[in-house]
Amino acid sequence: MKHKIIAALQLGNESGGTAATLEKVLAFEREIKQSKCDLLVMPEALLGGYPKGADFGTRVGYRTPGGREDFLQYWQQAIDLDGPEVTALSELASTCNTAIVVGVIERSGATLFCTALFISNHGELLAKHRKLMPTASERLIWGQGDGSTLPVVDTVAGRVGAAICWENYMPLLRTAMYAKGLEIWCAPTVDDRDIWQTSMSHIAYEGRNFLVSACQYQPPPSNAFCRDQAWPKDKPMIRGGSVIISPMGEVLAGPLYNQEGLISAEIDLDDIIKARYDMDPTGHYSRPDIFKLSVDEQERPPVSVL
Repeated sequence: MKHKIIAALQLGNESGGTAATLEKVLAFEREIKQSKCDLLVMPEALLGGYPKGADFGTRVGYRTPGGREDFLQYWQQAIDLDGPEVTALSELASTCNTAIVVGVIERSGATLFCTALFISNHGELLAKHRKLMPTASERLIWGQGDGSTLPVVDTVAGRVGAAICWENYMPLLRTAMYAKGLEIWCAPTVDDRDIWQTSMSHIAYEGRNFLVSACQYQPPPSNAFCRDQAWPKDKPMIRGGSVIISPMGEVLAGPLYNQEGLISAEIDLDDIIKARYDMDPTGHYSRPDIFKLSVDEQERPPVSVL
């Protein structure tokens, strides 16, 4: 069948930490089942937390003991890929018969990665994507992914890939992903600006693929890591903006603002072929005689034993 249902679940980090956030995700089981979605996308850093407003005690040239304590607390909220959180999400995927793409903070030793996990509708962890380029101050707390985690995976909904937040602004990354033949572009994010919606429409139209962007919604300051005392007490920390877009750049659902919730849309994968009739970015519209892109997908461990 070419007809599928794709969805985005808009949630934010709970002030009670990862366990409380996971509990809230699982509380949406009934609504997810009712949507009958084949693919469910959840926001960036949903499990582990997006520490908006935190500085982790860092200035150019020095770090504070308090900042080190903040990082320890943040590290403690991160998840292991063989941990109970992934097990619970896998059970949710299986119970709801939906593939899941979800943003997490992945713990690897003392290093943290902003990661998107791909889970099949049978509850199997298929792959992960680590954010290649943490943005600005995110580089204080997250490591950089390498080319070994740029998957496009086959799911019950179709061929799915992901770029996290501002990775979506990397044109060469987009080109590399288009060349893998993805059908549904997933964009977990915390970017709630109006310009994000413009970018999402552009990427769907440029790649001629369906797109699901799931953004966090965080109400006025409840984030345990927020240290910005000037933040307005009645303004959401992150207002959301989850959206689903067609290969022709048309909004199919959303954007959803200022609340938690699930949005969904029925799609026809044949619309991708129709859209690429006159614009296939890595096919007949690519001019490989002029342009070449080389992508290194080797794993780059810090230590190699020969």
